[in-house]
Amino acid sequence: MDSYVTGAAIKGLREARGLTQAELANRIDVSSKTVSKWETGKGLPDISLLEPLAAALGVSVMELMSGDAVTNRNRSANMLRSRFYVCPLCGNVIHTMGEAVVSCCGITLPPLEAEEADGDHQPRIEKVEDEEYVTLDHPMTKGHFLSFLAYATSDRLQLVKLYPEGSAACRFRFQGHGVLYICCNHHGLMKRRV
Repeated sequence: MDSYVTGAAIKGLREARGLTQAELANRIDVSSKTVSKWETGKGLPDISLLEPLAAALGVSVMELMSGDAVTNRNRSANMLRSRFYVCPLCGNVIHTMGEAVVSCCGITLPPLEAEEADGDHQPRIEKVEDEEYVTLDHPMTKGHFLSFLAYATSDRLQLVKLYPEGSAACRFRFQGHGVLYICCNHHGLMKRRV
């Protein structure tokens, strides 16, 4: 993030809630003069006031810092907007359905950017009963391995965590068209439409 809370953001969010400066000040135990200073850019709220200020304005701290209240429009096809994060310390795999700020082990994680699967990361897909068996010819050593495989459609996500010295294979139940994600600890996230 390249900015702290701006006066315009505080004023816009306050006005959207129908609050006066005095009413907002009362809710967070500061003076109306303090709120006026924030809104005119002559001061900034103390970091200890961010959570109470966000709560008083009915937004999250992230919304307060960006100046934009997020409205849940419950967009369809959320799963196809999947974002994946992998913690470099503990290996935790975190999934979101769109933009998010994610941290693990005290580190803010960047989302993995998916590229088209290349020759070394091309999966083989075989039909086995009512599932698809996905395999890859990929090393699974302690230093170079696949972290996970995932399959996303418009309404669901299937994710299988893989481990070093294990098998680079798993089963999915493909339903309709979707995206197969392959995460390599050396080469990052790859995808292939299926």
